[in-house]
Amino acid sequence: MVGISDRSADEPFILFSNPGNRRTTGLQAARSRFKLSPAVEVSYRDVLRAIREKRSLGELMAQIAAQAAPDRVNGSVHVQQSIVQVLTRQADISPLLRLDAPGESFEVERELIALGAPDAEGDDSLLPCSEWTQGTGISAAETRRLQEQHGRIWHPAQWFRGYCRLLAWLRHEAALLWPLSRWMNDPAEVAVMFDKRRCSVVLGKAEIRVPSVLLPSDGAFRDAADLHTAMKKSRFHRVFVKIFCGSGASGVMAYQVHPQTQAELAVTTIGTEIVQGQRVYYNAGRLRRYTDKQDIHAILDWLCMEGVHVERWIPKATLNGRVYDVRQLVCGAEACHAVLRLSRSSITNLHLRNERLLLEEAGLSPGTVELIQHTAEAAMGVFPASSVAGLDVLVPAHGGRPYVLDVNPFGDLLYRVQHQGWNPYEWEMLQLTNRSAALKGKTNED
Repeated sequence: MVGISDRSADEPFILFSNPGNRRTTGLQAARSRFKLSPAVEVSYRDVLRAIREKRSLGELMAQIAAQAAPDRVNGSVHVQQSIVQVLTRQADISPLLRLDAPGESFEVERELIALGAPDAEGDDSLLPCSEWTQGTGISAAETRRLQEQHGRIWHPAQWFRGYCRLLAWLRHEAALLWPLSRWMNDPAEVAVMFDKRRCSVVLGKAEIRVPSVLLPSDGAFRDAADLHTAMKKSRFHRVFVKIFCGSGASGVMAYQVHPQTQAELAVTTIGTEIVQGQRVYYNAGRLRRYTDKQDIHAILDWLCMEGVHVERWIPKATLNGRVYDVRQLVCGAEACHAVLRLSRSSITNLHLRNERLLLEEAGLSPGTVELIQHTAEAAMGVFPASSVAGLDVLVPAHGGRPYVLDVNPFGDLLYRVQHQGWNPYEWEMLQLTNRSAALKGKTNED
């Protein structure tokens, strides 16, 4: 067991999350293994309610402390002590703040869509491309009447606007409440990572290799016809069309148009149906092949309406007859856990029943492994106020430097993967406590 200093163990750690999901329980288990006090969990549901009721973060934290009765909350005595400590600023070090993924809760999804509604108030300062983030808007009241439908994709552009407003509120409120607090991943950088369009631009300016981007003449694709015009002009016959704020292959389409016959093929997780006279879109949870132009164009029209990132289709390297890319975790500027994702299709996400392989099991050359790691570390360096992300790295079939496809600020949910004997959450806690001890030492020397 690696030793953890008593002062690091006492440092308040506040986790904004959806309590009880795999990410939260994994992180709490890692803290327990190091004998660190439990993270103070602040649910997104409660944060969104506070925003709606125009209460401050300080008022919300006081409410959480008051409700943390010993017979109701595991570790609640620590929760009360930690919150009182940070509210009264008695701690000799400000709290460490962590954002976790806002998914896996329809109630939270619905409230984020409501927060992003055209008639809702909010701070849009963290919205990376506000002029490109419109979508099919509905009012906050209409949003709150939505009922959960498994897999249904509801108003992603409006959801993202609401999410950026949530991030802006948390960043502002935390700065007021705890001026010296530290974020594991800064909310402003999380907003950029989440927007594939903006993230690609930022990485490209830093000379990180990213796929060539297909751009319309006037800033945003309006429909499939706009996309076809741009493809013909650029002579791109195969592209990836991605909803700008999607994750887990949701809203991704591998799309190609035959240059002679104009036959079209789309491979995507997007399903579409006509329900009560309205075309709806959902995440099918598996890949579907479309050759009918009417269906393809309907999906493309909807994607373009919500906002898309379109990039050139880069052939991926193969291993054992399947294409692959790599999810490479970077923590504290150091590449650590990694998983190869192998597929017989161009979309490699693991939840689509694709095969996974540990990097050390793949038999890649040391030079290739080093290139993957250095590429991911360099890309993470573009976000200096953030300490951990999962980067999707493509090794091109034709050789050369790898490409960065995606930067996922919540990309550390990796199962059965270890680095130096630790799982991702354990490694993150180890790095944080070592860093905290170093910071304390430097402060004491000063």
